[in-house]
Amino acid sequence: MSRSSNEVMGLAAKAARGAGAPPAQAAQFGAAAAAHLGAGREIDVLVAALAVLPDGPIMTLPLDIARIAETAQDGLATGVVAADDVPLVASYVAALPYLAWLGQRGTLALDLTKPAKRGTVQRIDLPDAIYREWCGLAARLLVPESDASRLSGAGAGLSDND
Repeated sequence: MSRSSNEVMGLAAKAARGAGAPPAQAAQFGAAAAAHLGAGREIDVLVAALAVLPDGPIMTLPLDIARIAETAQDGLATGVVAADDVPLVASYVAALPYLAWLGQRGTLALDLTKPAKRGTVQRIDLPDAIYREWCGLAARLLVPESDASRLSGAGAGLSDND
């Protein structure tokens, strides 16, 4: 089914959180997933990355990119991203808010002084089976409905419905 890029990004981030990724890595995975699917790349790479959490590229790629960015001088940095899956790395790079180039053998060049230029992706075809799987992962974030959870502050109170 066709979904908005923002919906796919949010769902992918929630799925990553539900599968065990910390918030920062999950958010970056969501942006990378939208860039990945918006570019017409295979979804199997994203499914595989979610399957190996709390290890794997969702955990390591954002840290590798941040490590390279921290070496910047005058806003420019280069380094090597250690990842086996080039399309996934390319998607993470495409989702960065600043200019970045991915070269051969994982070489990454960053220009932190210039914003990235991106086209907009209107709709993304997300297979129903993947949508249901990601919704199931995202549902792990929800608090179970019970009197105990409501007494501890979960859910809307009477004043929240005004």
